[in-house]
Amino acid sequence: MDNPAKAAILPCMEPDSDILIIGGGLNGPALALALAQGGLTVTVVDALAEAARADDGFDGRAYALALASQRLLKAIGVWDGIASLAQPILGIRASDGRVGQGPAPFFLDFANGELEEGPMGFMLEDRHLRHAFFAAMAAEPHITQVSGETVVAQAVTQGGITVTLASGQTLSARLLVGCDGRASGTARRAGITRTGWGYGQIALVCAIGHELPHNGQAQQFFTPAGPLAILPLPGNRSAIVWSERDETARAIQALDDAGYLAALRERVGDYLGALSLAGKRFTYPLNLTLANSFVADRVALVGDAAHGVHPIAGQGLNLGLRDVGALAEVVIEARRRGEDIGAPDVLDRYQRWRRFDSTALALGVDTVNRLFSNDNPILRAGRDLGLGLVNALPGLRRRFIREAAGLSGDLPRLLQGREV
Repeated sequence: MDNPAKAAILPCMEPDSDILIIGGGLNGPALALALAQGGLTVTVVDALAEAARADDGFDGRAYALALASQRLLKAIGVWDGIASLAQPILGIRASDGRVGQGPAPFFLDFANGELEEGPMGFMLEDRHLRHAFFAAMAAEPHITQVSGETVVAQAVTQGGITVTLASGQTLSARLLVGCDGRASGTARRAGITRTGWGYGQIALVCAIGHELPHNGQAQQFFTPAGPLAILPLPGNRSAIVWSERDETARAIQALDDAGYLAALRERVGDYLGALSLAGKRFTYPLNLTLANSFVADRVALVGDAAHGVHPIAGQGLNLGLRDVGALAEVVIEARRRGEDIGAPDVLDRYQRWRRFDSTALALGVDTVNRLFSNDNPILRAGRDLGLGLVNALPGLRRRFIREAAGLSGDLPRLLQGREV
């Protein structure tokens, strides 16, 4: 049973590690590696058993990594081993779409070479990124991994924080970081409340094989029911992130593979030729959830634990990696200055750096989804005209491309490709 972190302060004790990270998905390992390279000791608690984490079968899941995120992965020593497995995003196209009509003419069309630094981003399969993280953590002596365990309680001590695992084991650290997703137990136990709402949409996620090449183009169709993204993978394969109204999504997911592909073809047309499924089919209910604070006493939140956003712009993991870069930089610099890395003023630096940026982006994505997920002819005409202007005006066009590549704003050093 969960205990709030507001319990009585326990006596001071020497911690097991400097940082305790709850959640071994993607942000947790990235943060662990960044902190370890800065000289801190880290323990990562992952609810998945080691055998489940080692599964290397292709299940269709993949991520759109902004160029800045790729730079972070390179800076923490992960990218070079998986670069050959990634698909560069060589263009981005967006258009309206309607069932049975396929895509309308493009109102956004960004081509390779418009960004001086390189591709706008990369597509990478989930299995490759996870394996790279696990291998890098296993090779890092400053990182301890605890698999197949969940946290049931946490309590602040004098100068630290302690967690209790379901097995009864206790672990302690100077700072606890929640990388445990939208329903973060770390946040709940710390007394952090959330603001959010559902969209009445479900994401249908899969990978497809196709007859014709994608040429590295990422396609975004804005249908009245929600956005549908086709994202290039190596070879003649693409990842699909397809938002539909709840009832429609459930009906499509219940179809056999042939019916599922027929429904997809009705929305995207035949520009890729014949389609086939290339992995499992997943569904995810879509909602917005924002932590009302990114920090608490000896606690910081990262990734979806801090901000769960709509996948319309593919920014979920990229936002999380920005958190990783910022928190690692704040904590490493605080340690070098001899500060208490879990002190309120240190954690406030992280919150001031990340909360406004991520909340603004989350609400911006929310607005875009509401604007595009409808069939109002006035709204459709207005938004198409607005994005057409972005496409036509060089200044706005450049700004949009750099935003998509994650190169704007106050970037942490790791996202610039620099060591902390």
